[in-house]
Amino acid sequence: QVHLVESGGGLVQPGGSLRLSCAASGSIFSINAMGWYRQAPGKEREFVAQIGWSGGNTYYADSVKGRFTISRDNAKNTVYLQMNSLKPEDTAVYYCHANVRPSWGMTKDYWGQGTQVTVSS
Repeated sequence: QVHLVESGGGLVQPGGSLRLSCAASGSIFSINAMGWYRQAPGKEREFVAQIGWSGGNTYYADSVKGRFTISRDNAKNTVYLQMNSLKPEDTAVYYCHANVRPSWGMTKDYWGQGTQVTVSS
Protein backbone atom coordinates (compact mmCIF):
# COMPACT_ATOMS: atom_id res chain seq x y z
CA GLN A 1 0.00 0.00 0.00
CA VAL A 2 1.17 3.51 -0.86
CA HIS A 3 0.08 6.57 1.07
CA LEU A 4 0.32 10.26 0.19
CA VAL A 5 0.07 12.84 2.97
CA GLU A 6 -0.25 16.52 2.10
CA SER A 7 0.38 19.55 4.29
CA GLY A 8 0.76 23.30 3.98
CA GLY A 9 -2.64 24.55 2.90
CA GLY A 10 -4.41 27.46 4.51
CA LEU A 11 -5.78 30.96 4.13
CA VAL A 12 -3.64 33.63 2.47
CA GLN A 13 -4.25 37.11 1.12
CA PRO A 14 -4.02 37.85 -2.61
CA GLY A 15 -0.40 38.27 -3.60
CA GLY A 16 0.77 36.04 -0.79
CA SER A 17 2.61 32.73 -0.81
CA LEU A 18 2.13 29.19 0.44
CA ARG A 19 4.16 26.02 0.16
CA LEU A 20 2.49 22.64 -0.09
CA SER A 21 4.25 19.39 0.74
CA CYS A 22 3.34 15.81 -0.06
CA ALA A 23 5.17 12.81 1.32
CA ALA A 24 4.80 9.35 -0.17
CA SER A 25 5.23 6.34 2.06
CA GLY A 26 4.55 2.64 2.15
CA SER A 27 5.57 -0.19 -0.12
CA ILE A 28 7.27 1.84 -2.83
CA PHE A 29 9.59 0.23 -5.36
CA SER A 30 10.01 3.34 -7.47
CA ILE A 31 8.34 6.67 -8.20
CA ASN A 32 7.92 7.78 -11.81
CA ALA A 33 6.44 11.20 -11.18
CA MET A 34 4.62 13.26 -8.59
CA GLY A 35 2.50 16.32 -8.99
CA TRP A 36 -0.44 18.43 -7.99
CA TYR A 37 -4.02 18.83 -9.16
CA ARG A 38 -6.69 21.13 -7.82
CA GLN A 39 -10.46 21.29 -7.70
CA ALA A 40 -12.42 24.46 -7.11
CA PRO A 41 -16.07 24.38 -6.00
CA GLY A 42 -18.33 23.45 -8.87
CA LYS A 43 -15.44 22.70 -11.20
CA GLU A 44 -13.64 19.61 -12.38
CA ARG A 45 -10.26 18.60 -11.04
CA GLU A 46 -7.48 20.17 -13.10
CA PHE A 47 -3.77 19.63 -13.55
CA VAL A 48 -1.45 22.11 -11.84
CA ALA A 49 2.12 20.82 -12.02
CA GLN A 50 4.20 17.64 -12.30
CA ILE A 51 7.82 16.64 -11.82
CA GLY A 52 9.61 13.59 -13.15
CA TRP A 53 11.29 11.70 -10.38
CA SER A 54 14.52 10.65 -12.07
CA GLY A 55 15.21 13.52 -14.46
CA GLY A 56 13.38 16.25 -12.64
CA ASN A 57 11.54 17.49 -15.73
CA THR A 58 8.77 19.86 -14.76
CA TYR A 59 5.42 20.67 -16.33
CA TYR A 60 2.96 23.41 -15.41
CA ALA A 61 -0.54 24.49 -16.28
CA ASP A 62 -0.53 27.78 -18.16
CA SER A 63 -2.52 29.39 -15.37
CA VAL A 64 0.29 28.91 -12.83
CA LYS A 65 3.44 29.29 -14.96
CA GLY A 66 5.79 31.87 -13.52
CA ARG A 67 4.02 31.84 -10.14
CA PHE A 68 4.24 28.22 -8.93
CA THR A 69 7.36 26.07 -8.65
CA ILE A 70 7.36 22.33 -8.16
CA SER A 71 10.36 20.56 -6.66
CA ARG A 72 11.23 17.24 -5.08
CA ASP A 73 13.35 15.57 -2.45
CA ASN A 74 14.07 12.08 -3.71
CA ALA A 75 15.51 10.89 -0.41
CA LYS A 76 12.32 11.82 1.40
CA ASN A 77 9.90 10.80 -1.39
CA THR A 78 8.45 14.28 -1.02
CA VAL A 79 7.19 16.78 -3.55
CA TYR A 80 6.72 20.48 -2.89
CA LEU A 81 4.66 23.19 -4.55
CA GLN A 82 5.80 26.74 -3.88
CA MET A 83 2.93 29.06 -4.73
CA ASN A 84 3.67 32.76 -5.09
CA SER A 85 1.58 35.74 -6.21
CA LEU A 86 -1.55 33.85 -5.27
CA LYS A 87 -4.86 34.95 -6.74
CA PRO A 88 -8.42 34.36 -5.57
CA GLU A 89 -8.90 32.04 -8.54
CA ASP A 90 -6.23 29.76 -7.08
CA THR A 91 -8.66 28.88 -4.29
CA ALA A 92 -9.27 25.14 -4.42
CA VAL A 93 -8.59 21.84 -2.77
CA TYR A 94 -5.12 20.78 -3.88
CA TYR A 95 -4.50 17.08 -4.37
CA CYS A 96 -1.15 15.36 -4.49
CA HIS A 97 -0.73 12.76 -7.21
CA ALA A 98 1.93 10.11 -7.65
CA ASN A 99 2.61 7.53 -10.32
CA VAL A 100 4.27 4.75 -8.38
CA ARG A 101 5.47 1.23 -8.90
CA PRO A 102 4.74 -0.45 -5.58
CA SER A 103 6.85 -3.23 -4.12
CA TRP A 104 4.20 -5.66 -5.28
CA GLY A 105 1.91 -5.22 -8.25
CA MET A 106 1.70 -2.92 -11.23
CA THR A 107 2.46 0.76 -11.54
CA LYS A 108 -0.57 2.88 -10.73
CA ASP A 109 -1.72 6.33 -9.75
CA TYR A 110 -2.20 7.32 -6.14
CA TRP A 111 -3.90 10.38 -4.64
CA GLY A 112 -3.67 12.28 -1.40
CA GLN A 113 -6.65 13.35 0.67
CA GLY A 114 -6.42 16.98 -0.42
CA THR A 115 -5.52 20.22 1.32
CA GLN A 116 -7.56 23.41 1.16
CA VAL A 117 -5.98 26.59 -0.20
CA THR A 118 -8.06 29.76 0.16
CA VAL A 119 -6.91 33.07 -1.29
CA SER A 120 -9.00 35.90 0.09
CA SER A 121 -8.68 39.31 1.66
